[in-house]
Amino acid sequence: MNVLTKQKRIAQLARQSPDMSFTALNHYLDLDWLKAAHSRCRKDSAPGVDGQTMADYETDLEQNLKSLLDRAKSGSYFAPPVKRVYIPKDAAGKETRPIGIPAIEDKILQRAVAMILEPIYEQDFLDCSYGFRPKRSAHGALDALWRNSMGQNVEAILDLDMRKFF
Repeated sequence: MNVLTKQKRIAQLARQSPDMSFTALNHYLDLDWLKAAHSRCRKDSAPGVDGQTMADYETDLEQNLKSLLDRAKSGSYFAPPVKRVYIPKDAAGKETRPIGIPAIEDKILQRAVAMILEPIYEQDFLDCSYGFRPKRSAHGALDALWRNSMGQNVEAILDLDMRKFF
């Protein structure tokens, strides 16, 4: 059974039993799952604190993924620290915002876990929810806002920028 089929099965179970607690999902995480997670990671992503690039990791991909799987399954995997980088927040470069860059291996494992959890949580979201969801974007949210507000007697739309919130 391939990864997409497994994800559809997880989604089907979540849809059929919305009150069910998923307590055992570790069996989905296997070498094929990690390979799929790796393929969904950006190949040009920045290296983390260890300095390893995606190209470096791919020189012995099969062995690296097997090692990662063994450590993840045995509980001996510990994520390395996240590299803190400050990027410009405005065009003038006067303000910056911090971002964290995880190590390549951590990116792969995070993607693999997200691929297990997304089919479950997607069942709980309303159709009007857009933030950080697969196949959803800010453009789609704006389009939905436009479509829904045009048929109503909307007098105002409030736009807030929570400056310095983060």
